[in-house]
Formats: sequence, structure tokens, C-alpha cells
Amino acid sequence: MITQVLVLNGPNLGRLGVREPEVYGAASFDDLVELCRSTGRTLGLHTDVRQTDDESELIGWVHEAADARMPVVLNPGAFTHYSYALRDALAMRTAPLVEVHISNPAAREAFRHTSVIAAVADGTIAGFGLLSYQLALQAVAALAARETSAAQPAAPAPH
Repeated sequence: MITQVLVLNGPNLGRLGVREPEVYGAASFDDLVELCRSTGRTLGLHTDVRQTDDESELIGWVHEAADARMPVVLNPGAFTHYSYALRDALAMRTAPLVEVHISNPAAREAFRHTSVIAAVADGTIAGFGLLSYQLALQAVAALAARETSAAQPAAPAPH
């Protein structure tokens, strides 16, 4: 069974390769999309990679994932630090959620040190460039597999 996963990206991530390449690297958003899709195929996941600069659109996608019991890999961008609306939407999740960051927010400006998202996520992976997404997809695959096996009825005991 292939698990559908949303890989959601917040503000300015569509500008990868152009925006602060010394922080975010030279790879483009299209490179990120292909990396997530190929990693997903390897893990038996169908990845739908999306990006928006609009908080309400991002929240709508989170609601879509919650309604469909779909795992999410989320790079909330700047929304990480202050979007209580996004945090509250994510608290309604019904499947695994991994927060991901290309850079390490804890090693950057002080305002980036706080995530309002982390408390409602299964975990956070940060600071490994685009590898952060691959690690997040591996985590989602493992969490989804655990949930699937836990939902399976137990086999009858042998007589």
C-alpha cells in the first residue's frame, strides 16, 4: 500500500536557489520537489510537494491532510515562529507530522530560536540542507508503518 504524504512549504521557499544561497544552498525549489518525489518512491510514499507564501492556503492544506488522515512533512518557513493559527490547525492532525528546516534555526538569529509548531509535531529535523527532507520522509514512512501495523487486527493465536 502506498501512503500519500503532503510535503508543505511556507513563505519564500519557492525562491530556493535565489534566496540567501549561503544559508539555503544553491538547489532550486524544483530540485527539492524532485528529491522529495524520488525519496518518496524509494520509501513507498506518494509525495505531493506544495509551496505557498499565503498562511490561509497553508492552513487549508493542513485541514485537507487532517480530513484525509494524511501524513505531513512541513517546512513552515517564517510561520514557524509566530503562526498560532497554523499551530492550532496542526494540532488537529490525524497522522504523523514532521517539522523540517533546511538551516538550523537554533544557530541563527534569536527570533528564529522558537518554534510554535514543534509542540504539535512528532519531531523536528533541521540543519541538514535538503537532506532534512529526506530524513523527514524516512521518519514519516516509519511512523506511518507503525500506525498501520498497530491498526491491523491481531492474528488469531494458534491452537
